[in-house]
Amino acid sequence: MTVGIEGFSLDFFSLKGKVAIVTGGNTGLGQAYTVALAKAGANVYVVTHGTNWEETKQLVDTAEGDVEFLQADLTDRKQIRAIVPSCQDVFDTVDILVNNAGTIRRNPLLEFKEEDWDDVLSLNLDAVYLLSQEAAKVMVEKGSGKIINIASMLSFQGGKFIPPYTASKHAIAGLTKSFANELAEHGVQVNAIAPGYFKTKNTAPIREDEKRNTEILSRIPANKWGDPSELMGTVVYLASNASDYMNGHVLAVDGGWLAR
Repeated sequence: MTVGIEGFSLDFFSLKGKVAIVTGGNTGLGQAYTVALAKAGANVYVVTHGTNWEETKQLVDTAEGDVEFLQADLTDRKQIRAIVPSCQDVFDTVDILVNNAGTIRRNPLLEFKEEDWDDVLSLNLDAVYLLSQEAAKVMVEKGSGKIINIASMLSFQGGKFIPPYTASKHAIAGLTKSFANELAEHGVQVNAIAPGYFKTKNTAPIREDEKRNTEILSRIPANKWGDPSELMGTVVYLASNASDYMNGHVLAVDGGWLAR
């Protein structure tokens, strides 16, 4: 949407009337994405493995947009293919897809199990590709849409003890660019967020390890762990008309980690 400098307003950031799918949108960073999109006006279809949705429901209670939940197994291709039609049954369409769901397994390389490799790649990469493909079909037909993938600092670095996670997050960066190259001409923007070190339940053991916590903080110029709320503006920007000329970009939100 091009309106010229004189036509700009904060309405560019409004998501009123838009419909978003957020995978893994019930906990951690995904919950922050869900709340942000709903408060910006979007109707949000949260796809989650579990069914304990009460906390998220309370957080979006006063949001402008409606939030509905779907329990699904994102390692089951049949269930993945059913998500977009299911969302359309509830909200008629899909304007935004946030591919947030993911998993991680840790083990020394020489001890890493084949099934752990398969499990991580299935959820972190295969599900992203398949669900993005389904959502893109709707978006291309409409001539507009936003696909937001969740990358990582491990999209840029190697890490240790997490080869499938690192491989999947490098692949997410490539998939983001590949989809963007094909879909941009159809009015669909595909970008990614690469969160740095954030305070979530998953990172609690690392933060509680004094030595590891000190090592991490010493590398972050901001000298603090990120709060999930500090990603909310980022996801709204990438989901809104304000980012219509951003394509194939991996946006790091890391307190300066990569700049160090």
